Amino acid sequence: MTADGPELREPDLPRTAKVRPKALRTGWTTGTCASAATRAAVLHLATGEPQSWVEVGLPSGRRVTFAVERAEELRPGRTQAVVVKDAGDDPDVTHGAHLTATASWATAPGLELHGGVGVGVVTKPGLGLELGGPAINPVPRRMITQAVGEVVDLAARGVEVTISVPDGEQRARKTTNAKLGILGGISILGTTGIVRPFSTASWRASVEQAVAVAAAQGEPAVVLCTGGRTERGAMALLPGLPAVCFIEVGDFTGAALRRAVEHGVRRVVFVGMVGKLTKLASGVLMTHYTRSKVDTSVLAEITLAVGGGEALAEDVAAANTARHAYELWDGAGLLETAGLELCRRVVGVLERFTDGVVAAEAAMVDFTGQRVTASAGGVLLPDGGRLALDEGAFRPWAHGEGRPGGVDGGRPS
Repeated sequence: MTADGPELREPDLPRTAKVRPKALRTGWTTGTCASAATRAAVLHLATGEPQSWVEVGLPSGRRVTFAVERAEELRPGRTQAVVVKDAGDDPDVTHGAHLTATASWATAPGLELHGGVGVGVVTKPGLGLELGGPAINPVPRRMITQAVGEVVDLAARGVEVTISVPDGEQRARKTTNAKLGILGGISILGTTGIVRPFSTASWRASVEQAVAVAAAQGEPAVVLCTGGRTERGAMALLPGLPAVCFIEVGDFTGAALRRAVEHGVRRVVFVGMVGKLTKLASGVLMTHYTRSKVDTSVLAEITLAVGGGEALAEDVAAANTARHAYELWDGAGLLETAGLELCRRVVGVLERFTDGVVAAEAAMVDFTGQRVTASAGGVLLPDGGRLALDEGAFRPWAHGEGRPGGVDGGRPS
């Protein structure tokens, strides 16, 4: 604890989500599979021989071998190859996808790379990709170029490659692509070429990318939600904000805040349930359960601060979970006042973490994710209103207007 509040901590990620008796199998990114399919198609084009196996290089320099699911000549001078993505033991929406590369000779030297059916088209800035172009990220582009260049001298001859994923549009519906402005299919992704099981690193990367996209749209605020329920609830409670503003941040609040500062997003709303809020109030900015536990002593301290009495504070300190403490507050009639104090402390941590650059608001929702039980802070909406608690939901309210019941909605002193 410092003079300004709890010590701010952002623990490193674990190497795996938790210790398991059996090692989990790594898998391959869509970028790696696309490069393997490309190499198979271009080898077939150049040699006239269909390929059963191909070897490609990863960004690390390591070489890996892939089975080719299908290889055929569509017509003279045009070939196609398919590699099926194996995501290992990662719960990946693209597991089993047929990464398909179609290759033909081009009139000018070099590689012409296109996105086909099932590969998304970039329609919003902030992704580091050309608007109107395929959602094939920079590292996969380099891997594909390397795969082609190992077969054909691109300085002397041109090759045209189209990457497609037959069911990519359906798979993309289970991703955040549409919110990010990637329409019509999945993204061809990867920075290492390898999918780590239950990859928290990939989630962190997606959170940072989502903040960057919102910033590129010129949005005045982002809403950080701890999971799917809180995100759906926040979107229903804040219908005036576009979907791109809502980010399922999971455990990576610190990463999201750093990216917000970097990209000039100056207003952040954090919406979560009592457990994550308690960790943030304790100064923990990476809240994965293997790296931080809910400190019920913080909730007990809040109980005393809002007049709950020693007996209730002792019960809260001994609570089995943050939810149990929440229920104790509710039973004692202190849920709103204790929740407000918890949210105020979260606001203080968020603003300290960003050195005061970001104005923050925090909201505690119930366990359905649909009802706000307390909130604090002072983030202004584009129309000059604020996001604040009223009858169990956020609504815009005029600057300086008090909340029902006399609860002050301004920035905590």
